[in-house]
Amino acid sequence: MWFGQLVIGPPGSGKSTYCNGMQQMLRALHRPHIVVNLDPANDFLPYDCAINLRDLVDHREVMERCRLGPNGALIHCLEYLLVNLDWLVEELKKFKDHYVLFDCPGQVEVYTHNDSMREIVTRLQKHLDARLTAVHLVDSTLCTDGYKYISALLVSLSGQLLLELPHVNVLTKIDLLKHHRHQLAFRLEYFAEVQDLSELLVAMEDAQPMTARMREHTALLCELIEDYNLVSFKLLDIQEKHSVLNLLKAIDVANGYSLGNLAADFNIFNVALDNTEDTADLLDTIQERYVDVDEDASHAASNRAEI
Repeated sequence: MWFGQLVIGPPGSGKSTYCNGMQQMLRALHRPHIVVNLDPANDFLPYDCAINLRDLVDHREVMERCRLGPNGALIHCLEYLLVNLDWLVEELKKFKDHYVLFDCPGQVEVYTHNDSMREIVTRLQKHLDARLTAVHLVDSTLCTDGYKYISALLVSLSGQLLLELPHVNVLTKIDLLKHHRHQLAFRLEYFAEVQDLSELLVAMEDAQPMTARMREHTALLCELIEDYNLVSFKLLDIQEKHSVLNLLKAIDVANGYSLGNLAADFNIFNVALDNTEDTADLLDTIQERYVDVDEDASHAASNRAEI
């Protein structure tokens, strides 16, 4: 049985950085693990990669040989992997009882316009009894723009419905919010819990008046999101261990790892997770550190440290 994470999200959301940070955390917890790169176009891997799709099929070679664009070649590579899935299954069998991080492509059409990724996940679940959680990463700076935030909600919802996996949505790059905090219309709690979106509509119209058609269209999209009531976010500062542990705890609950015999074997893991902050406290901590921070006080503290 394999437990793990299917790390997805738009390009630039920090998937490879996340896999690197999570790998360091798993290593510190002494949890046997591997990272699998399923993005054939990713030639810069900051983490130790145990299995690399590029060893099976090369994205650049597919572009040249088949005369395809980057996205077309990516879909071709995933379809090739699906046909040759035995290769991936045999590679994974070399790492029995290892926790697996799958670093996936970011192009949204891989999940919305093609069934290859969903079929790959389905077959892995069948052949390896894999228990996976989809971890969908979203750049937290999108919260500074109401339209971009709603788009992120729709993409997150789409992923949840199409992949049919336990799902954890994550706002990444939280540390960058200190440079954009004045553009946030609400506290981070609002964006994380996806609270009453009608309030967001009011704030958006106050900032920039909408046409009647745009207002109606946006309101209907918000209504769709609220009707499903599936999307919420965890906040992640990948450089802060309590933030990573809190997220790992949620993921392990989602895929059942925390309930199995494997987790019970790691005392360090159990103690570390038992001492994580609860979600409300973590939200307050991140809010104070990156959004409510006083720039003058921060610079003064930095200057004192240098002296």
